[in-house]
Amino acid sequence: MRYLTAYLATIVAANLAVAHLHPSPWYGLGLTAPAGVYFAGLVLVLRDYVHRQYGLRGSLVAVALGSLVSLLMAAPQFIVASVAAFAVAELLDLAVFIPATNRWGMAAGVALSGVVGSLVDSLLFLQLAFGSLAFFPGQFVGKLAMTAAAVAFIAWRAREGRRVPAPVPA
Repeated sequence: MRYLTAYLATIVAANLAVAHLHPSPWYGLGLTAPAGVYFAGLVLVLRDYVHRQYGLRGSLVAVALGSLVSLLMAAPQFIVASVAAFAVAELLDLAVFIPATNRWGMAAGVALSGVVGSLVDSLLFLQLAFGSLAFFPGQFVGKLAMTAAAVAFIAWRAREGRRVPAPVPA
């Protein structure tokens, strides 16, 4: 239940950040992204953990709940962008995560699905919300940074001998 709770809370945080905070600069890189970028990157990773805990059906329910949370929490001008980008990116992330994890392990599954989910979410959200991809480099790098942190954490746990849950059947 903790992963599902964290997943839904992070979706709320992402929507609130986009609606109420100024875009975030990547100091030294010259990139800028909407403020919810870090939360959005974390959402993709948490959905992977929801899948590990509840399987495919549980993941699909979580994506439906997440879409509803996005619908209810998004600022009016971002509702369509938030819900569409969220649902499409999460479903594609899931489609990549299952086979990649079962073939190469959790770290690879999180990494590959994170890249796909981040790419799709960034392209759809920015185009629908702002009619522009001007924030794309910062948005994509921010989400990938969250994915990289998660992969590093998973690798560290494996090195420490802590077991990552076995793959869940699709």
